[in-house]
Amino acid sequence: MLSFIWAEDAKGLIGASGQLPWHLPDDMHYFKRTTMGNTIISGSRTFRSYNRPLPGRENIVVSSQKNFPDGVQVISSIEKLCDLIEQHADKEYIVTGGANLFSQLLSRVDRLYRTKINAEFDGDTYMPPIDYSLFDKVKSIPGVVDEKNKYPHTFEVFERKDH
Repeated sequence: MLSFIWAEDAKGLIGASGQLPWHLPDDMHYFKRTTMGNTIISGSRTFRSYNRPLPGRENIVVSSQKNFPDGVQVISSIEKLCDLIEQHADKEYIVTGGANLFSQLLSRVDRLYRTKINAEFDGDTYMPPIDYSLFDKVKSIPGVVDEKNKYPHTFEVFERKDH
């Protein structure tokens, strides 16, 4: 199964100069809970924003570059990645970004984990358009707003409708 996980602001912004444009610890905890024990897939720029392989998860980077730390599986093409996912249909593979990887895998994604932040930020990277009519919203949970989490946000899960 192929899933996406990301947070976006009210305009669909997901990044600013290779980083998140907001500070939202509740979303970081959600990301960790959701991805722990699964395989995460990122592009090289997204991976570099972590500075290391994320513990408790298998880390895959889709890149033609080879200079990644131990503990990271490098896959050189989308085709090879899709072959791997098809060979292990029982596993959940979760794409963490960036926008280019989301775009290339949009037609194949089965589940969406979206954190919708009810605020607007400045940045340079937007989530590619998703046709939500192809998905059913199966979960919507309001996030915690407090002194550490200043922006209202909602954790949403969508499942692709049967073809």
